[in-house]
Amino acid sequence: MRFLASEVGSGLRRNVSMAVSVILVTMVSIFLLGLGLLAQRQADTMKGYWYDRIQVSIYLCTADALQPNCEGRAATDAQRDGLRAQLEELPEVSQVFFESEQQAFDRFREQFRNSPIAGNVQNGDIPASLRVQLQDPTKFDVVTSQFENAPGVATVQDQEQVLSQFFTIINWIKAFAWFLAALMAACAALLMATTIRQAAFIRRREIGIMRLVGASNWTIRMPFVTEMLIVSSLGGVLAVGLLVGLTQYVFTEGASRIALSQAFIGVSDVWFFAPWMLGGVLLIAVATSLVTLRRYLRV
Repeated sequence: MRFLASEVGSGLRRNVSMAVSVILVTMVSIFLLGLGLLAQRQADTMKGYWYDRIQVSIYLCTADALQPNCEGRAATDAQRDGLRAQLEELPEVSQVFFESEQQAFDRFREQFRNSPIAGNVQNGDIPASLRVQLQDPTKFDVVTSQFENAPGVATVQDQEQVLSQFFTIINWIKAFAWFLAALMAACAALLMATTIRQAAFIRRREIGIMRLVGASNWTIRMPFVTEMLIVSSLGGVLAVGLLVGLTQYVFTEGASRIALSQAFIGVSDVWFFAPWMLGGVLLIAVATSLVTLRRYLRV
């Protein structure tokens, strides 16, 4: 162990610039990989949160409605009550409640109170609607197909269609982060291989002497492998620290306090992925070291 520690310390001192480069590249690659994993966890968290709240909105006809199904007449109370009764009989429906034009207007003004479009909508622009809470949000087609052209119905809108676009954007961001992480991981592996080759070239006389005195392959390999394990571990730990700080200050203390009604990831999600990310970078370091050293052990 004393010999191993001495060789590792000597190797790191001789190649301090390359070691720092490996640490930084590894840190960036693991950080990007962590962003991709956290983006996936955030998408899953928001899906689980919003899918429990997805509603199908059945907008009723108004006197000014342009939809052919309305024929220029507003929905009557009898039509509204009939639609509600039919909806409540469906096994896929959990709850049905009526939202008047005033309630819809007030809700819109509250949701978009900081947006300039809030002043462009007047009371009555948003028609009254029946809001349907489903037992299974994926069964919205059942409601849409039965009530899209029903008497008194102007349009049927499913929030899942809007949210699916948002989740698609998150998935593209996640895929891009994973692509960058894979690219940086390849760069890290190539940089590790270059560092090992340079260190082996500098210590080629020592390696030759060790072979002459009967040193085993593992005795020669272990200092190089250990050096890569140390520098890659430092890069991985720094990446996890950056992810913890990002999650703590951006999500836990930032977005979660601003958007109180949203569901966000937390530091616990980082700790969940940390062992897998660190294990992956250590596996890359060991594999790269062993493959690179094979040519030097054949001399």
